[in-house]
Amino acid sequence: MILRLFVQTIAWVASIAALLFLSAGTTRWAGAWIFLAILAGLGIAIGLWLARYNPALLTERMGSVVQRGQKAWDRVFMGAMLVLFNAWLSFMAADAKRFEWSHVPVFAHWIGALLIVASLLGAAVIFRENSFASPVVKVQRERGQSIVTTGPYAVVRHPLYACGILYFIGVPLLLGSLWGLAALPLLILLLAIRTLGEEKMLSKEFPEYADYAARVRSRFFPGIW
Repeated sequence: MILRLFVQTIAWVASIAALLFLSAGTTRWAGAWIFLAILAGLGIAIGLWLARYNPALLTERMGSVVQRGQKAWDRVFMGAMLVLFNAWLSFMAADAKRFEWSHVPVFAHWIGALLIVASLLGAAVIFRENSFASPVVKVQRERGQSIVTTGPYAVVRHPLYACGILYFIGVPLLLGSLWGLAALPLLILLLAIRTLGEEKMLSKEFPEYADYAARVRSRFFPGIW
């Protein structure tokens, strides 16, 4: 499992590096190197922690974006999201370095880096609380899935998506693409659509979910939505 973690993480980061640097037309890009270092460093660190404390969740998290038992609509969603995410990265690289359509102040680069780190560390906290945090929408009956209501889930119903929003804000800032932030409303909308579909499934499969949703009314951020 550890070998697979290293190989899979390195391959994933290398593919992002190729996409960024080919789109940028240069490797002289500090923001991209910092971004890749954060992804590789925290990705491996969190993976090693999971390998020790929750190997079943690590196995789940390292699975494909298309899995057995995954809802059909989520397969379509994940495929579209993967294409959109790669196009987003490519566009930001072209914006920040190849054509320099927009510029980000130095302090904003560091804010972006902090947001990315916060989102990944926040995800680790969520993984500690929720052993069923699969990357795809499915019911994990073989693992005894239940509704998690403690920790971050006592505050919002989908804290992992909240971390994702921080990530979506941080990446354009760190890479230096203000135009990359223009995709934020679309990305949040897509997360919201997936959230509604996931909640429909949870309400159908777990009768107690309705009571939980009545107690914890916010989905992403308290008092907002």
